[in-house]
Amino acid sequence: MVYIVALLAVVFLGLAATVVSRMAGVVRSASGPVDEGRIGTSNRINGALMIVFLVLGLVGATWSFLYARQFFLPEASSIHGRRVDFLFWLSMGIITFAFVVTNVLLFYFAWRYQHKEGRKASYYPENHKLELIWTVIPAVIMAVLVFTGWRAWRDIMSEAPKDAQVFEIVGKQFNWIVRYPGVDDNKLGAYNYKLIDNSNDTGIDYTDEASFDDFTSTSELHIPVNKPILLKIRARDVLHSVFIPHMRVKMDAVPGMPTRFWFVADKTTDQMRNETGNQNFGYEIACTEVCGRGHFSMRIRLIVEDEASWQAWCKEQKPLLSSTPELATRIPEKLKAKAAKYLPADGAAAPADSSTASIQNAGGLSAIRTTIR
Repeated sequence: MVYIVALLAVVFLGLAATVVSRMAGVVRSASGPVDEGRIGTSNRINGALMIVFLVLGLVGATWSFLYARQFFLPEASSIHGRRVDFLFWLSMGIITFAFVVTNVLLFYFAWRYQHKEGRKASYYPENHKLELIWTVIPAVIMAVLVFTGWRAWRDIMSEAPKDAQVFEIVGKQFNWIVRYPGVDDNKLGAYNYKLIDNSNDTGIDYTDEASFDDFTSTSELHIPVNKPILLKIRARDVLHSVFIPHMRVKMDAVPGMPTRFWFVADKTTDQMRNETGNQNFGYEIACTEVCGRGHFSMRIRLIVEDEASWQAWCKEQKPLLSSTPELATRIPEKLKAKAAKYLPADGAAAPADSSTASIQNAGGLSAIRTTIR
């Protein structure tokens, strides 16, 4: 073992001596006069290549931006969304300007001040005026961007107007559940996560009479145009995120921590179809948190329509109590009289995706109900 250690030490010392010797040679050659013959034409070629790379890079970056414009989202369909877009493009403009200026100077200087015989670079250790310029200007620009961004964030995340139309959206693996306030009171009832089961996906609390006319949907959310919309957001299981790209809406749905987002949509679905020239256009609500294997399917349609159409659609919907009468067992005795109007007359309801036919037998002794799925 001792011999192995000694051998490794000798090898290490030999390598160290070789490295030190080569470094000393490099230092001596650097401190001596420049051999013009060793530089040759490679220096001029590299200088020219700097300009070529600069031109090709600028052309390529410009082409890439112009080509990618076809994939950009159209103008935002919400009031706050256009403000967000303005701040985004303002920041991008400032960053692009700084990027172009610094890189043009970088590559131009590499070509302009390449080595030439008889040229000697000037050197000075400090320049207070120059340091002040490149410190103050970026600081002022950054302060303006931060201040304008803060004002936008403050306004966007402020309390929703009192006349805002309220909806609840609940995320679960792997779909969204939207709860609408009923047409009778236009109020969302209370909820309790402990009440969640197969017949009550969102945990609606039927001890609150405001819940009696609430109805839900897992396929689409209808909202009125030009009216403040308040989304109350929560999650049943894991972290999700409500994302409405055309409205510039994005807010996480966090288990145990309700969140919210309000906005005003000022373009109906039909208007966007006309503006984009795409008659198949449709708003959507997607999830932007990787919430599991079925994350890709977590999306529902968003329909923006005029107030009259929205009201008419809401009146066509049935409260959850009407399609799920077993929930009536959760209504307190003192409130059952008020809830009676929302329950089926026979105490039972057919599933939403079925139709029922009654067939009388020849003797008229009984009626047979058959369910056709």
